[in-house]
Amino acid sequence: MKYLVVTAHPLDDSLCKHFTRHVVAELERKGHKVTVEDLYDEEFTPTLRAAERSSYYKAPYQSSRFAPQAIRLQEAQGLVLLFPTWWFGFPAILKGWFDCVWGPGIAFDHTENFGPIRPRLNSLEKTLVITTLGSPWWVDRLIMRQPVKRIVKIALLATCAKSSKLQCLSLYRCEQSSAQDIARFQSRINTALQR
Repeated sequence: MKYLVVTAHPLDDSLCKHFTRHVVAELERKGHKVTVEDLYDEEFTPTLRAAERSSYYKAPYQSSRFAPQAIRLQEAQGLVLLFPTWWFGFPAILKGWFDCVWGPGIAFDHTENFGPIRPRLNSLEKTLVITTLGSPWWVDRLIMRQPVKRIVKIALLATCAKSSKLQCLSLYRCEQSSAQDIARFQSRINTALQR
């Protein structure tokens, strides 16, 4: 299976980078083909330029600047997103990757009269979100109502990759995690990757 692993954390010694290395090793050990897209290491520019945005509703969408990322997304059968949740949202660089790469002609097609869009990521079977949060679980789930999960599930996958199964793993209070907490979380990652 072809996996695209997208990671978005600026620090090499972060838990997100640690979990990225773990995920890649596990997937490769299982015989999957893995492509890693480290948005910070690649210095991905997360902003749409004027010409790109003005072409968004005109064919063709001016996506040549991120053509390599678009091809990798379209070819992926499995997608793993690893990032910190900051202020109950995505890091700006990852949000920008969604804005730029999940565009028309790549992740979806517009329909006439701005009706429901048609999905293009029909090869994407599995999506795994792995995120770290400083907050406790009850703030994310009960007060904020899991905004990151809802955006991935409803805004991205339900419109662009309808057949993709989603699983989200969140490590809460990550700054206070012990070695035992991290090992337990990695075990949850391993279980998710086996499905």
